[in-house]
Amino acid sequence: MRVKVRLGAGLARLAAAPLLTLDLPDGATVAELRSRLGAEQPELAPALASALPVRAGSHVTAADALADGDEVALLLPVSGG
Repeated sequence: MRVKVRLGAGLARLAAAPLLTLDLPDGATVAELRSRLGAEQPELAPALASALPVRAGSHVTAADALADGDEVALLLPVSGG
């Protein structure tokens, strides 16, 4: 299946492009997406563990399954004061 990954500003500066496309096995999870992304874009790997995954405007967990055509945004958390 094919999934789009939109990188937030903090991650986009580390990657080849702010919008990437990954081919994943059917039923792959958000954790598998992070793993594949880290392997294909090693400069992103250290930041991926703290990235907040969002699909269709809602937070998703590492165990959530993805579907063909999904778009997942990965955003770095911002601390408030």
